Amino acid sequence: MLLLIGSFLVLMLIGLPVAVSMAVSSVLYIVFYDVAPDIIAAQRLIAGVESFPLLAVPFFILAGNLMNIAGVTGRIYAFAVALVGWMKGGLAQVNIIGSVVFSGMSGTALADAAGIGTIEIKAMRDHGYPVEAAVGVTAASATLGPIFPPSLPFVIYGMMANVSIGALFMAGIVPGVVMTVLMMVTVAIFAYVKRWGSDAPFSIKGLIGASSEILVVMMVPATIWVLLTLGLSLNVAIFIALAVLLMCDWYFNFSAVMALMTPVILIGGMTMGWFTPTEAAVAAVLWSLFLGMVRYRTMTFRTIAKATFDTIETTASVLFIVAAASVFAWLLTVSQTAQLLSEAILSITSNKWLFLILVNLLMLFVGCFLDTIAAITILVPILLPLVKQFDIDPVHFGLIMTLNLMIGLLHPPLGMVLFVLSRVARLSVERTTMAIIPWLVPLIIALLLITFIPAITLWLPTEMGLIR
Repeated sequence: MLLLIGSFLVLMLIGLPVAVSMAVSSVLYIVFYDVAPDIIAAQRLIAGVESFPLLAVPFFILAGNLMNIAGVTGRIYAFAVALVGWMKGGLAQVNIIGSVVFSGMSGTALADAAGIGTIEIKAMRDHGYPVEAAVGVTAASATLGPIFPPSLPFVIYGMMANVSIGALFMAGIVPGVVMTVLMMVTVAIFAYVKRWGSDAPFSIKGLIGASSEILVVMMVPATIWVLLTLGLSLNVAIFIALAVLLMCDWYFNFSAVMALMTPVILIGGMTMGWFTPTEAAVAAVLWSLFLGMVRYRTMTFRTIAKATFDTIETTASVLFIVAAASVFAWLLTVSQTAQLLSEAILSITSNKWLFLILVNLLMLFVGCFLDTIAAITILVPILLPLVKQFDIDPVHFGLIMTLNLMIGLLHPPLGMVLFVLSRVARLSVERTTMAIIPWLVPLIIALLLITFIPAITLWLPTEMGLIR
């Protein structure tokens, strides 16, 4: 155990990538202790990525890249300005609402920070906000990406824990709303203390326009339901509802209705059983292509090729981590590390809530040093037996783990959102870290609420019959 974990930590400290560190330390352990034939390591490596749910990974990444090049981020930003830009600290509120909408398309915090976050930081700076405030609220709101469905970490967790990915997606909606409200309250407090004004004039016309876009989007599932109750077939009902949507969008020239339809299509499709979470990722790509090539006509074959190559690069790095982590996690089990950790925790407490406090502290620490995907792949096999022993719902635990690791993305030494925003805002890592610290307060409050009030997570999937 000391060789496996010690060599992994040493390799990371000297600057090797996380995946390479895990792979090399795993090979060293196998060579020194001869725990299994070499072919077993190769088989575990392949088995780590030989999973149907993992097909969603490249498609969700591609969908986020296509949304960026289609100009959807700009339209979402304009919609958010019309909706909440007139409030005190308007652009900070816009930052949060924009992230909520974009999270229904990208599924990752990095895509949010690098995509719509770039627009938001520039706009806040241009309107006189301190750059630290712009960076802080952007970092906090970027954590919403993997909480609202679809979510890349939920896909990985669901695969590792053998939990319904659809249930995880639905479980993230109410916690995402709670986080959004807490962040908006935090912005209101900052606006009051620092005397931030509004950034767009209050306009009844603009507010009605933004509200009408939301109403039009919500009319689509309502129309499908009414047509189904009248006896029409599902295909006909969908065709009529989408036709009405397209006519409204064309006649009124809405700025963001079609973009807002993305989460509705994904969540509605999975809820109605039209497609699995993996197939939903393909639907997201097809919808992104429709928006970019047909509705907005902002895509070219050159930009599509660039998005595809970016997706290949990101997918390769993610799956390399998953493959290496699967071998590493298997060796942790073989070396009885999981059993030793279980015995250590059980010797400390047999109380479920104290266990959750200890696990939160562990994952907050791990999240500062490990990539999210690697952390999930390593920790789930170790902690899941304890989770079941303490009678904690695995779906609930999935939300706790994901939020902890998202907070870890905002911290040095390996917080990727921290480094992305540092580059975007042209701030030093030290200044970026200090800018983010005040915005950890609503995130920690949300983490405590989600940890100690399981109903926040489990109510919706239970009502929908996804979990018992």
